[in-house]
Amino acid sequence: MGVVVRRVDVWLQSWRGAKARSWVPIGARVLDIGCHQGEFLESLGDRIGPSVGIDPLAQPRKTPRYRLVRGVFPQAEAFNQGSFDVVSMLAVIEHIPDWRRVISDCRRILAPGGRVVVTVPSPAVDRVLEILLRLRLVSGMSLEEHHGLDPVRLPPAFVERGFILERWQRFQLGLNNLMVYRRGDAA
Repeated sequence: MGVVVRRVDVWLQSWRGAKARSWVPIGARVLDIGCHQGEFLESLGDRIGPSVGIDPLAQPRKTPRYRLVRGVFPQAEAFNQGSFDVVSMLAVIEHIPDWRRVISDCRRILAPGGRVVVTVPSPAVDRVLEILLRLRLVSGMSLEEHHGLDPVRLPPAFVERGFILERWQRFQLGLNNLMVYRRGDAA
């Protein structure tokens, strides 16, 4: 049985996408890890170059601007070094047990000066989501996969792997975090 996506889920998803969109330059090649059905890539419209979305639940398809791959990054598909200008992970990294490895893999596939755009909830969100789930206001998509990742652990892990933190902004009443990291080997 498929997951029912409720209006609150869609609203929260589009809010995350709006925060991330301004960090995607025109013509950027984007890898959207945890793309669901490509909603973020679709929202970028004609401003992106050839892009890819990966998600275990994705329905594989190809559009003129992007293609969706069913699977898990990085196992789903081998990407060449420097294949992308932006990697996005919107409400995803907290679902990945080996998130440090994913950071290293992102660095490898990013072009020099490329960015990783991450949204990650604060730990208190799990309690809020449990209440919203009981009230049937959200579907709780993969809530059981949250691994208790505290956002404060991300900046040191990215810096250790050669990234520079460009932006850290809390939003959604402080319950979510936007973090933007730039691959540190470009001017």
